[in-house]
Amino acid sequence: MNRLDHLEHLDKHLVDELAQVAREAVRDELREQTRKQRRTAALYAASGATGLYAGAGVALAIGLALALALPGWAAALITAAVLGVAAHLLRGAARTGGHGAASHHAAHGLRGTPPAAPAGGPGTPYPPMPHTPPMPGVTDPAAPGTAGPGTDPQAPQHRAR
Repeated sequence: MNRLDHLEHLDKHLVDELAQVAREAVRDELREQTRKQRRTAALYAASGATGLYAGAGVALAIGLALALALPGWAAALITAAVLGVAAHLLRGAARTGGHGAASHHAAHGLRGTPPAAPAGGPGTPYPPMPHTPPMPGVTDPAAPGTAGPGTDPQAPQHRAR
């Protein structure tokens, strides 16, 4: 039995070493992926900042071009209005998923009511409703969880197994 105890100790030691190697490999892989994602995020941030300055330069150029024919305050006001309209259109495009008004009407129907099923999605998004409204005082004996007339609603319910 002493030999078996020794083998058990070796097995436990081998499992511990294997787990440690696996943890180190996963940790190294995650570090590498994080390093790549950090670099990508920094490049996107730099791209966004550069685009912001480019947009400011374009807005300034439009304002200066308008200032040649109009007073400075009018040129600035027109430039601000154009940028405001562009911002509103971009916000609207972001809300509808970037597909414009056509997808808004497809997603919400022509009168603002949602369609019976999502566009391209499986199944119905909500349970089906009956075609006729329920009549007061009339119960459906076939409906689960409903009691027929003369039964005590507080009585325990047993389900068939």
